[in-house]
Amino acid sequence: MSTAPQDHDGTRPTPAGAGAGTPGSRTTKLAIVGAGAVGSTLAYAALMRGAARTVAMLDVNRAKVEAEVLDLQHGIQFMPMARVEGSDDVAVCAGADVVVVTAGAKQKPGQTRLDLAGTTIGLMRSILPGLVEVAPDAVYVMVTNPVDIVTYAALKISGLAPQQLFGSGTVLDSSRLRFLVAQQCGVAVQNVHAYVAGEHGDSEIPLWSSATIGGVPLLDWSGLSGRPALTEDVRDEIAREVVQSAYRIIEGKGATNYAVGLAGTRIIEAVLGDEHRILPVSTLLDGDHGIDDVCLSLPTLVDRRGAVERVEVPLAADELAGLQASAESLRAAARRFGL
Repeated sequence: MSTAPQDHDGTRPTPAGAGAGTPGSRTTKLAIVGAGAVGSTLAYAALMRGAARTVAMLDVNRAKVEAEVLDLQHGIQFMPMARVEGSDDVAVCAGADVVVVTAGAKQKPGQTRLDLAGTTIGLMRSILPGLVEVAPDAVYVMVTNPVDIVTYAALKISGLAPQQLFGSGTVLDSSRLRFLVAQQCGVAVQNVHAYVAGEHGDSEIPLWSSATIGGVPLLDWSGLSGRPALTEDVRDEIAREVVQSAYRIIEGKGATNYAVGLAGTRIIEAVLGDEHRILPVSTLLDGDHGIDDVCLSLPTLVDRRGAVERVEVPLAADELAGLQASAESLRAAARRFGL
């Protein structure tokens, strides 16, 4: 008797890229809104990783989106089989399983993510109703900055459930944190498990108290031979670098795109692959740690249904205070924009 896993509808799940003609199989469609640096890189990363069988791109600049699609199509031979399409017509997103929104005002050197909010919220008001109309059952992932405020606004504009629409949150920040810890300790980044919580921005909080390195609590890490210990001063410097690195990249090349494209693809895979993966995405809080009516990041179970359930990670007193301060900062910004 077969013991192969079954999908929610009783059919066996098909890996991304599997043929559409197989009985019982289900192809997957990813729609990306915005063909700028982030959207195009995310499309490339998703195609290279075989995340979806169809990748559709939407952008108001028809010439730009068509050029990006053509460039990607020319590389199909060298990646898992997929179909790539693009248009300035929202119909290109019809029937998508996941819609990732990357469109928004571009962050300039010296600008904070919150500085972008007004323009980007206005853009969400214009594009979300059409997207929900053609892809009502999709899981929506907001990547546009300031992602927490944009996610909060998008929930109000779209009327979608918080499980169905959430933000990329601090998935990228957590990756930056793990990289810097691994670099400091001389271990592979895959051996570091640590999360950044709160705002995707200046008030974010590294959760040092629950972090581990190779199964050893990070706060108990004594260091390998020839490597310094992770003192409080070192941890503070790493935390500053996590926040400042985006500004350095933007100052140097105008945009962050590679790491955020990969982080976004990881979220997409968790949804389309029904992975039940814990990721620090930005969701609408409802009493967690005494916080409600604000979108911010905490470790959350992500699967085919979306951002299903937040995980109760124990917080040290200073981490809880920092998370609550981050929430208040975001709440004040939301009020400033009439949300």
